[in-house]
Amino acid sequence: QPADWPAFVAAARAAEAEGAVRVTGIWSHFACADEPGHPANAAQLDAFREAIRLAERAGLDPEVRHHANSPATLTLPESHFDLVRTGVSVYGLSPSPEVGVAADLGLRPAMTLSASLALVKQVPAGHGVSYGYAYRTHGPTTLGLVPLGYADGVPRHASGTAPVLAAGAWRTVAGRVAMDQFVLDLGGDPASAGDEVVLFGPGDRGEPTAEDWARAVGTISYEIVTRISARVSRTHTNVRPDTGG
Repeated sequence: QPADWPAFVAAARAAEAEGAVRVTGIWSHFACADEPGHPANAAQLDAFREAIRLAERAGLDPEVRHHANSPATLTLPESHFDLVRTGVSVYGLSPSPEVGVAADLGLRPAMTLSASLALVKQVPAGHGVSYGYAYRTHGPTTLGLVPLGYADGVPRHASGTAPVLAAGAWRTVAGRVAMDQFVLDLGGDPASAGDEVVLFGPGDRGEPTAEDWARAVGTISYEIVTRISARVSRTHTNVRPDTGG
């Protein structure tokens, strides 16, 4: 707490003079930087500046002073000090809708989640889909089975809400997401087992993004990308599809 800070930095300087420690940095972290204009941002920045002043008065000379997370890096240049700590923005995601969408910020999402249709079949109108028959087909149609479920990190809240690019168009998850799979209503469009479906990616091919998924299920893009489980195989690449390099 601020009242404890003068004694703390004095003790740190004494320990440094004894050779017990070396104070290399002073840092803090914004609570509301993903809400530009929030009064807490200016208050925290003022408190940090005062903490640095008191530390220097105590004789400390840290190598780095740092405060800015991803949203502060993007919107509060006065908070940059000696370095910034970009997190989610390194992966091309916007820290929050209030800060802006990735494209507006010059960011390109780095992660794509895709699968191949495991099964495609024709069904009649009124056909129940997945657990509880929460979805029934509106007419004769084609259903596609996607072998990803909540054990793979697909939110169960994506049931009936989340978008997927399949058979050339956005589809909405039909019915409930199961442990290992979910279903898409392909509307009779041509599709075959083995065809690629894209849950989210950078949007280069018109696919949904992690931000689209976050809006659909009522969460943040951080959760969408970090919840993908170890069951899903990873392929790491530096190749950008739009440039080939």
